Amino acid sequence: MTVTTPGGTSNGVAFTYVPLPQLVSVVPTTGPTSGGTTVTLTGSGLSGATAVTFGPAPAAFTVVSDSQLVATAPAGSGTVQVTVTTPGGTSNSLAYTHTAPPAVTTIVPTQGPASGGNTVTVTGSGFTGATAVRFGAVAAPSFTVVSATQITATAPAGVPGPSGVTVTTAGGTSLPVPYYYLSNPQLTAVVPDEGPVLGGTTATVTGSNLLGATAVRFGAVAAPSFTVVSATQITATAPAGSGTVQLTVTTPGGTSNGVAFTYVPLPQLVSVVPTTGPTSGGTTVTLTGSGLSGATAVTFGPAPAAFTVVSDSQLVATAPAGSGTVQVTVTTPGGTSNNLAYTHTAPPVI
Repeated sequence: MTVTTPGGTSNGVAFTYVPLPQLVSVVPTTGPTSGGTTVTLTGSGLSGATAVTFGPAPAAFTVVSDSQLVATAPAGSGTVQVTVTTPGGTSNSLAYTHTAPPAVTTIVPTQGPASGGNTVTVTGSGFTGATAVRFGAVAAPSFTVVSATQITATAPAGVPGPSGVTVTTAGGTSLPVPYYYLSNPQLTAVVPDEGPVLGGTTATVTGSNLLGATAVRFGAVAAPSFTVVSATQITATAPAGSGTVQLTVTTPGGTSNGVAFTYVPLPQLVSVVPTTGPTSGGTTVTLTGSGLSGATAVTFGPAPAAFTVVSDSQLVATAPAGSGTVQVTVTTPGGTSNNLAYTHTAPPVI
C-alpha cells in the first residue's frame, strides 16, 4: 500500500486480501436441543476465524487448519444456519438441526425373563433415527424403528430385578421407563406324579417363582385348567396323555425345568380264578390281566378285599364275605378296571 502527495509516492507496506470463507460440510447435522454436540466444519479460508454462529447463537470453537474447525453446538431449537466469520467476511451457511430428545411413555410387556430374548414394544415420541435402545446399561441386541412413536426391541439378558428402558437419538437419551427382569420358575415336585391316560388328575406342583404363570404343560399338552396358589405352589388338572412326560410351568420369567409325570394305563381284567366261593369269604382268588402293578384297591361288589400284587399281570386277593354274584374290579392310579363276575355260594344244608 502506498500514499501519493505533491512530494511524490511513498514506500509500500503490505496489505493482505483474505478470501471469503467457504463451508462445505457440517458433521453431524443434528444434535440435542440442550447443545453440547461436537461439530466438525470443513471448507476453506477458516484459519483466521473470529466467530462461529448457530443461528443467532455464538459457539465456542477451535481452528484445526485452514480447511477445518471444531465447534461446540450451543443450545437451540429447530433448524438453524451455521456460519463462520473471518477477516475475509462471513461464509455461506449450512443447516444444523436441534432435535428434541426422545420420550418413552410405555413399554409392553413391562417384565420378562432374565435370559432375555422377548420382544418389547416401546411407544413414545421422537424415535426417528434412533441409534440405541437400552435396558439399563445393556443395549438391545436388535431393534426396529416402526415409526416416530414406536420401536420394537429384543430384550437382552439381565439380572433379576428392576431395570429401565431408554431410547437414544441424535436429540439425546430419553428418561428410563421401568422394566422388570424376572427369575426363571423352578419346579421341585409334582404330587401325585402319575394319573390315568384319560386325564383329570388334580396335581399339586411345588417350586419357586411361580407367580404369574401363564401355562402348565404335561409334555406338549397344556393343562385344561390350573390355579396359582402361591409363588411356590400350583394345582393343575392333567390332560389326557400317555407314557412319562415332563411337566413344566411357564411364567413371564420363562419356562421351568421339567418334573416327571407318568400316565398309567387303565387296568384290564381277563380272568378271576376261581369264580365261586363260600358266602363266608376267605377264598384265595387269582386275578389276571394287565396294568395291575400299581393296584390300590380290589373290590368284590361293594366289599373291599385284601390283596397282594404278584406282577403287572397278576394279583391274588382274599374274597370277602358276601352273597350272590358280585362284580370284581381292580383300581390303580390309572383308574378302575372292567369287572368280572364272582359268585358267593351258600354252603349245602343237610
